[in-house]
Amino acid sequence: MLHRRHILSGLAGLATLPTLKAARAAEPGVLRIGYQKNGILVVAKQQRAIEAALEPLGHRVTWVEFSFGPPLLEALSLDGIDFGQTGDAPPIFAQAAKSTLVYAAAQEAGGSGSGILLPKGSTLKSLADLKGKRVAFAKASSAHNLTVAALEKAGLTYADIEPVTLAPADAAAAFSRGSIDAWTIWDPYYAIAEAGDGVRVLATAQDIAPQNNFFLAGRSLAEQRPAVLSAAVGALERVAEWCTKNRGEVAALLSQGTGVPLAATQRAVNRTDYVIGPMNPRVTAAQQAVADRFHALKLIPRPIRVADAVWTAPARNG
Repeated sequence: MLHRRHILSGLAGLATLPTLKAARAAEPGVLRIGYQKNGILVVAKQQRAIEAALEPLGHRVTWVEFSFGPPLLEALSLDGIDFGQTGDAPPIFAQAAKSTLVYAAAQEAGGSGSGILLPKGSTLKSLADLKGKRVAFAKASSAHNLTVAALEKAGLTYADIEPVTLAPADAAAAFSRGSIDAWTIWDPYYAIAEAGDGVRVLATAQDIAPQNNFFLAGRSLAEQRPAVLSAAVGALERVAEWCTKNRGEVAALLSQGTGVPLAATQRAVNRTDYVIGPMNPRVTAAQQAVADRFHALKLIPRPIRVADAVWTAPARNG
């Protein structure tokens, strides 16, 4: 049985949030990758898969860690990094803020390891019971979108809850104290917290709405070094294929690379769909629906067209 101190100790290693100064300035022959402590990029980093793919192109790789998507995309927008992965909402907020990012590839349903958690002692039974409650999530993150989608599914509006916007580590502390009524969160935070004493899952992303992950790049990288971007995405596609067939080894690599306990990491790995592919009309339409949802709620200042930011990779030889 896990208690508050165990949840927080498990999450402690995930609290890293670099300033933009931590991201190196652009250098010739370097691909700067922003990553979070989960997912395919961590496996690729452990395996040096992207490094191997870029070596023939005369490039090396540097890595910058972020605790969640919005600050990663802020660094991308300010030319602090060249490439990274986030969930569905961060690129929408970034594009609305006139970022020059491009969607390089998609991991469909890659955000399925997300859900809405209830603390010990909660009496909530359904999504409709969120009315009037304090619901925590990271602003402009995939959890923000999942919260809004959950409210829509329950016939509620954004005005029916008290949004509590907190970074994941801060939300974990609030959740453990019992100072919020529900917490919308993704793996591996989700996998750690759901094992806590008395914690219940109100609903999962699969119950509410599929969530896609995206690999994003600066437009300057896409336009000036398309072969480098294509090679990086190709390496990740191969890593994804390996992950699908070797989930036990994936959990071990992720646990080693992040410090998250192996049991929690294995839960997260088991529910992840690792397939990566190019942006397609289905994924683009789903992302446009998310953008339209945020604009209708006036959470982004202007409408955006996701298709304007979709990158088409150059044809590969062979």
